[in-house]
Amino acid sequence: MFDIIIPARFGSTRLPGKALRTIAGKPMVAWVWERAMQAGARQVVIATDDDRIADEMTARGAEVAMTRSDHVSGTDRLAEVVDQLSLADDAVVVNLQGDEPLMPVANIQRVASMLNETLAADMATLMEPVGLVEAAKESVVKVVASDTGRALYFSRAVIPAHRDAGEPARRFRHIGLYAYRAGFLKTFVGWPPAVAEQSESLEQLRALAHDAHIQIELAPEPVPAGVDTEDDLVAVQDLLSAGS
Repeated sequence: MFDIIIPARFGSTRLPGKALRTIAGKPMVAWVWERAMQAGARQVVIATDDDRIADEMTARGAEVAMTRSDHVSGTDRLAEVVDQLSLADDAVVVNLQGDEPLMPVANIQRVASMLNETLAADMATLMEPVGLVEAAKESVVKVVASDTGRALYFSRAVIPAHRDAGEPARRFRHIGLYAYRAGFLKTFVGWPPAVAEQSESLEQLRALAHDAHIQIELAPEPVPAGVDTEDDLVAVQDLLSAGS
């Protein structure tokens, strides 16, 4: 059993009003919510501090939790909702970003199952192979994992590096879909940002700085990029209009 929380904010530097931008006749956050509702979660909650998002999604039948407006990240917003819902420390919570309208349902289900299968893990997430051209982009977060599926490091740099001749190691793109144990999530947001986290601008490095166990594996289904820019929005619009 697991719960899904969808952090959704109206403000966005690169794409203002992102959550409510229309894609194939529906707001983006509505597409995300519909995907989440297909995953078999105990409950799906949209976490927002904006009345426009709340009104739109409540009218569509979604459960909405209003949060403070001063959260630095979606993870902080997630933790507030975990408190509002009084979830037990061992509850599994999936953080489905409000700008991932194409996230496959199978991936949502899998990331939740990983915590039920790996009891030592605090968090779970997914990855997929990436080529060198794509890996060279700072916007694409790379990850290196152990042979047992434990995340070792995340970076905007190309990792692992290829120094000598011979076959280079495979590289993997991190997919920003997480499952947490509720108790760990509450602990996590109480930690100050880590040095590596601030350097890379990657929040998951705070967990690794505290030796948290992040379980990671290949995504069951490929994941198209989320929506961060106007070009992303157009690309997703084309895919969803075509019935993807």
